[in-house]
Amino acid sequence: MRLLPVLWLCGPPGVGKTTVGWEIYSRLTDEGVPAGYADVDQLGICHPDPASDPGRHALKAANLGAVIAHFRAAGARCVVVSGVVEADRGVRADRLSGVALTVCRLRAGRRELRDRFVGREDANGASAAGGSRDETVAAVLRYADELDASGFADMCVETGGLSVGEVVERVGGWPGAADPERLPAPGARDTVPPGGTRALWLCGATGTGKSAVGFPLHLRAARAGFGSAFIDLDQVGFLSPAPPCDPDHHRTKARVLADLWRNYRTAGARRLTIVGPATDEASLGTYTRALAGTAVTVRRLHAGREELTRRILRRGQGLGWAQPGDPLRGRPTAELLRVAGQAAAVAGELARAGIGGAHVDTDGATVTEVADAVAAAADWPGSP
Repeated sequence: MRLLPVLWLCGPPGVGKTTVGWEIYSRLTDEGVPAGYADVDQLGICHPDPASDPGRHALKAANLGAVIAHFRAAGARCVVVSGVVEADRGVRADRLSGVALTVCRLRAGRRELRDRFVGREDANGASAAGGSRDETVAAVLRYADELDASGFADMCVETGGLSVGEVVERVGGWPGAADPERLPAPGARDTVPPGGTRALWLCGATGTGKSAVGFPLHLRAARAGFGSAFIDLDQVGFLSPAPPCDPDHHRTKARVLADLWRNYRTAGARRLTIVGPATDEASLGTYTRALAGTAVTVRRLHAGREELTRRILRRGQGLGWAQPGDPLRGRPTAELLRVAGQAAAVAGELARAGIGGAHVDTDGATVTEVADAVAAAADWPGSP
């Protein structure tokens, strides 16, 4: 078995890890290279931190190892990864097996890094958690200084004053060709039985607010004293081309879901919030079978054509809930309107098919109001 090339882009928040990583992944797939992409930040959303793993770096690496293995089993010949690492020790490579790992650190000068970070937070409508903006920026700059003093990366690329394309070119000729041999998906044994665990799955058409509502529901469960985890199914299924036997990646994502939930339970989680599409009862069953032993409640979010159009146009402008690889960001208005029309059609089909059983109407409602309605309907922690 030849090693699978994996490129990990790291660096401080705001340096462009996700943007550059997504561009490299997109170029590979455009060139016909079977590839996968993973954002490490999406693989460690579990609160509170395990006492033995502050920052959840070991948990993220274990989850990444599962994702990479499933991507390879589905045909990927390389994987691009982006995300924060520990400044003092770098990547937890001991959690990754069968890979040829290249770690590339992206950096920028302190002034430019600060401007990028603040600009990103403003664009996303985010605020500093647990302190003032100045305190958050100071922490980002301290982390950048620690990375500059480190020596774990295989290469370092200065991004100051460069476009995304120019940074990609500086990363260079990664990767080499990998053996396309298929490997069986990993079958790790549960270390924590699933009894006493609950999962809440929000499904619905594009633009109904699944991620924007799901994440606060995850936080409510954590604040109510439950170990809580969050998984966005779209964010664990970036793989191209899709296997012919799994065109929507449902099987691959369900296998990833099972492994991530196993690792989260080992870390202490007893509540899981899932967001992602379910096109029919068959796809719904694929995911619920992956959570065998966990009580699963499904709620479908619904919105009318006018509301879907408004939200999708906002996403096209880079507003609203930010997500890596958002296919709507920066797209022409005409294309966004077509997507909105398709989303309205899908919403109608899901309603007629009764997918997800009970639904919650999101038209004209705030994220908090929708979260309140879902929590009350599902008897979820933190319901009003």
